[in-house]
Formats: sequence, C-alpha cells, structure tokens
Amino acid sequence: MKRRSKTEEALAAAAESHADDPQRAELLERARRFKASWVELAEALVEARRSQAWERWGYASFEAYAKTELHLRQDTVDKLTRSFTFLKSHAPEVLRRDGVQARIPSLKAVEFLRRAEEESDAPADVVTSLRQRVLEDNVRPERLAREYGPAVFPRDAEAKAAQDLAGIRNVASRLRTLLTEADGLPKKLTREVVAQLDELLAHVTPKDADAA
Repeated sequence: MKRRSKTEEALAAAAESHADDPQRAELLERARRFKASWVELAEALVEARRSQAWERWGYASFEAYAKTELHLRQDTVDKLTRSFTFLKSHAPEVLRRDGVQARIPSLKAVEFLRRAEEESDAPADVVTSLRQRVLEDNVRPERLAREYGPAVFPRDAEAKAAQDLAGIRNVASRLRTLLTEADGLPKKLTREVVAQLDELLAHVTPKDADAA
C-alpha cells in the first residue's frame, strides 16, 4: 500500500474531524484525492466559492480557506477553478465522462487549451486542432507545448529561447574565466578552448549588447 504524505494525512484527519459538516468534509476528501480526480475538487471549489461556504467555516476569504485547510496554493486554485469553468462553458460533455472508460484531460492540458482559446491570438485552425488533441486524443501537456507552443504562444517561445541563450552565456563566460585563471593546464589547450568559447559567446550574445 502506498504510504500517505504528511499533507494527505492532515487532510484525512481534518475530513474526519469535520464529519458533522458534509460539505466541508467532502471538500477535504476531494483535496486529498486531487491528483487522481482534479475535476471533482475543482467542482467543489467553484461551488464553495459561489456559496461563500468558507464564511461559516470561520475563514476571512475563500483564498485563506483553500490555503490553510486544503493546503492548496493560490495559483493551483486558480487553475482548477478556471479550467473547470472553461470546460463547463465550452465542453460540458467532458465533465460527464467517468474518467475510466472515457478519460478526462489533465488539468495542465485543459489549462493550456483554455489559455489558447481565451488569451492567445492563434489562428482558428490551430486552436481547433489543439482542442481535438486535448479533449479527444488526451495528449500529454509536454507534447502539447512542443507541438503548439510556438504557434499559440510565440512570446513564450521567444522568452524561453532568450532564457536558454542567457544560460549558455553565463556558463560559457564562467568557464572562460576559470580557464584563463587556472594553473596546471596545457597552455595550448587552454588557448584553443578559450578561442572556441569566444566564438560561442559571439553567437549567443545579442548584437545590441555588443554595441552597449
């Protein structure tokens, strides 16, 4: 039997202690089963926020309740509630699936699709294709990002490329400095490697940085 984490144990204990309040206990149970059934938890969160049940549970806000009692980070709560609301509005048939014979897309995949439909300027045919891949083909989020990321979120792709180049520059610069300061290495080898690093740095350094 898989051993429970400390968070799972805390949630299970809290659910038992609040057995006299079915809604509260059920939310705690769904939080514990979150990884296996994100839709259940998302639905309960949306309802708790709508009904403001957290007030009678003694919390100052819905956010405080989710963080303190359910051990959920705010960005996780936002993704859960946004993705559930998106499916309810744009693909309600998915919420009727049993999760066994008819699989439910992962939270990350649905969030990727939601952002594509609501926040991007991607061509309609690209979004339609993505929708098929998420809702029907159940493609993993990592593959979706590779296949559709550059077309749907070009700024994200550019930012990642810039981040990768910056990382290469930092490593290459550090290595160049270490080589020029190190003792005990053959001078010819050091000169050759430094020359190669200089060539690499020239390729990964923005031209405006050179001008500056």
